Amino acid sequence: MIKKYLPLIAGILTTVLLSSCSEYQKVLKEDDMKQKYDMAEKLYNEGDHRKALRLFDQIVPNYIGKPQGERLIYFYADSYYQVGQYYQSSYQFERFSKSYPKSEKAEEASFLGAKSKFLTAPKYSLDQELTREALTGLQAFINSYPQSQHQEEANAMVQELRNKLDKKAFEIAKQYNTISDYFGSIKAFELFLKDHPGSAYREDALFNKYLAEYNLASNSILSKREERYNNAVATYETLIKDYPEGSYREEADKMLADIQSELEQFSK
Repeated sequence: MIKKYLPLIAGILTTVLLSSCSEYQKVLKEDDMKQKYDMAEKLYNEGDHRKALRLFDQIVPNYIGKPQGERLIYFYADSYYQVGQYYQSSYQFERFSKSYPKSEKAEEASFLGAKSKFLTAPKYSLDQELTREALTGLQAFINSYPQSQHQEEANAMVQELRNKLDKKAFEIAKQYNTISDYFGSIKAFELFLKDHPGSAYREDALFNKYLAEYNLASNSILSKREERYNNAVATYETLIKDYPEGSYREEADKMLADIQSELEQFSK
């Protein structure tokens, strides 16, 4: 019985859709801002953010400073966020926050603006300026809204961004070992350990510093070796004290045995 009416139902739906599209195209070309405003809000509420955006693009400049401006600019920013245009949503949410700091949507705008920046942050191997901007935005949100329901998510994003910056700094320092620049490697890892004390890469950094000190001593002239081997031993002791069951323990112990054998030559 139902199958009998399926063509009719399909025809009605097609007519409704075509009518809706036709109305949208008509309003898009109209000069009437009120019509555009009403349809943009309707489309936004229905979740059709792409169509709504085309209308928001046309009407937002006309409502800045007017009573409807606050509501409209929030919808505009959120529509960009919903369609995944995070550079634009970040900019528009920041604009909203500056224009309406006392709005009931101020907290949500601050969070979504910061999250938009988080979503534009590049992988660690690229320039990290956007990552630092996202970190600043999220930290500002956390400080401004300590009781927010978004605190847990914001803190998780902050940790992810910090890990990305840590990895970037670690990989840069590690390159010095790759090219056998042991002086450069030691200095780079000293700086890394100072600037990133709680990093997930701290154990890796300690081992690579130890490795650089070991290689530097092994390749030094005789008069420099004892001091440099002792520097390596000091780093080994820190590594083993902090990570007694660490993944580098076996390799570090083998290197220590070589160092001790070398140091014995100086005690004779």
